Amino acid sequence: MTAHDLPAPTTSVETVESLKSGDLNDLCDATEAAIVDGGGFGWVRPPSRDVMERYWKGVLAIPLRTLFVGRLDGVIVGSVQLVDPPPNNEAQAFAATIASAFVAPWARGHGLAQSLVMAAEAEARERGFAVIQLDVRDTQEAAIRLYENHGYQRWGTNPFYALVDGKMISGHYFCKILKEPEAITDT
Repeated sequence: MTAHDLPAPTTSVETVESLKSGDLNDLCDATEAAIVDGGGFGWVRPPSRDVMERYWKGVLAIPLRTLFVGRLDGVIVGSVQLVDPPPNNEAQAFAATIASAFVAPWARGHGLAQSLVMAAEAEARERGFAVIQLDVRDTQEAAIRLYENHGYQRWGTNPFYALVDGKMISGHYFCKILKEPEAITDT
């Protein structure tokens, strides 16, 4: 049997409201791999497993966050969060935010990063958001290309975005219009 004889891996993206023990373990493993690869989450080094598990359980407990996971052959290998603006922020109620988007390094190349972002965008559109926004470290070149190739506009750069191993790293801010400006009205 050669590599050509093997079936193509299956990928999927889904919204989750709870995580079974095995899924939580897969998500923590993927998160750790992404952090070690420079993926972010604000962590420079992976925290202990109990801290990471509490983080993901906390994400699921926050009503303003929707968690999407990407699976490769049934195993969670990445995620993205769609974050709603807080209810007391009427002036920015039209804009959702993409946060903590990643795919584990060993699972890249199957289109899951794009599928995760597209799922978050589709959910934002369905829920009536007019704009989606995000920020990303300058070192995450593949993510920057993905966003730019999908119509995100870079609107600003913070030269003091992150401090990693004693080195200051820039960060970039992006937005994408989901509805035409004339379709945006005060709610």
